[in-house]
Amino acid sequence: MAQVLEFKLPDLGEGLTEAEIVRWLVQVGDVVAVDQPVVEVETAKAMVEVPCPYGGVVTARFGEEGTELPVGAPLLTVAVGEPEDGTEGSGNVLVGYGTQAPAARRRRVRAGAAAVDGQAREPETADAAPHARVAAPPPEAAPAPAGGPVPVISPLVRKLARDNDVDLRRLTGSGPDGLILRADVENALRTRTALAGTAAGQAVPTPAEQAAVASVGAPGAEGGVRIPLKGVRGAVADKLSRSRREIPDATCWVDADATELMRARAAMNATPGAKISLLALLARICTAALARFPELNSTVDTEAREIVRLDRVHLGFAAQTDRGLVVPVVRDAHTRDAESLTAEFARLTEAARTGTLTPGELTGGTFTLNNYGVFGVDGSTPIVNHPEAAMLGVGRIVPKPWVHEGELAVRQVVQLSLTFDHRVCDGGTAGGFLRYVADCVEQPAVLLRTL
Repeated sequence: MAQVLEFKLPDLGEGLTEAEIVRWLVQVGDVVAVDQPVVEVETAKAMVEVPCPYGGVVTARFGEEGTELPVGAPLLTVAVGEPEDGTEGSGNVLVGYGTQAPAARRRRVRAGAAAVDGQAREPETADAAPHARVAAPPPEAAPAPAGGPVPVISPLVRKLARDNDVDLRRLTGSGPDGLILRADVENALRTRTALAGTAAGQAVPTPAEQAAVASVGAPGAEGGVRIPLKGVRGAVADKLSRSRREIPDATCWVDADATELMRARAAMNATPGAKISLLALLARICTAALARFPELNSTVDTEAREIVRLDRVHLGFAAQTDRGLVVPVVRDAHTRDAESLTAEFARLTEAARTGTLTPGELTGGTFTLNNYGVFGVDGSTPIVNHPEAAMLGVGRIVPKPWVHEGELAVRQVVQLSLTFDHRVCDGGTAGGFLRYVADCVEQPAVLLRTL
């Protein structure tokens, strides 16, 4: 005899308490398998596909796309058969990024007529007992221009455009290689709204347009806008504010001649094999420096009034995406060589751009490397990524006049800055760390001597 089981939004880990429904992957009446992803949600840290621990027929869904649900709120109900029928739950769902290794998306099947795509109800219920199920039609594809597919990655961008009748073919993306970002769609909505309000005979904005513009910013008392601190932006604001409140930080910096490091990288990449990134070489230098100055690979337990010195280096690196700043973490960076670090940086960066980083890939860092030189700036005073104890900032590498071997020459110069928690060490230790990093940048052979 079948029974109906309720699947609630699971604990996505790392202190997350709510998530926003981005896209339903199943409809009422669909047959789902154990551990099949059923909904895509966005947390303050990542975009996550949530798998269902039960196999059976979906009888109800709770929450429309765009709705924010707290952990523990009902997501859907599933009619399951007896355990011997193979529909018993896996019991594995609790970490927002799946209950088993990722598998190919399963084709959905459903009983009876399909609900309209994207029109989730609260809740939806099946009209009749499931039987004679047929394959469901695939999800509606994004419009494609004559010259190729629309350059859009984020499902949030597609949804925003679809809900407001924005033709993505007509937009020029401001992202890398013409990628259409959320800001591009929002700018198009603002332009349309402004034209509607000023041009004679134009229709007033639709409620969906008004809601989209309101999400960008509501007019303030002085004619400004109010931008909600939520999602990634809100998480960043909370963490930076906490860092400033709790960590008595200090910053030191030094200019370094990176000419030899750039030559060493060019020599590495001139040989057959995988190419080595500059970030990977800087990361390798950081891990070697942390081995010599372990005080900076630590955290402070304020309740116990203890400094916890960590024996593994989980290296975070700052990555700018269309969803905001995120800091993916390379686990056990101290055990990796330059080639392995290059591959892991590339994998995590791509996941950050597509919004598929898991909560586990965004937390647990012990030290952060911030290469803000990609923005064309020379220096900065980084804010420590709480609860870590230090962050190394790297500016752009540019030709500058430099005294080399007693003569004035044009060299490739970079500014390095270290912000550190003054509770874990004094300036001597921080200066020693930064000087060692600079020495390795100027003379990569220094790194070889200390391995």
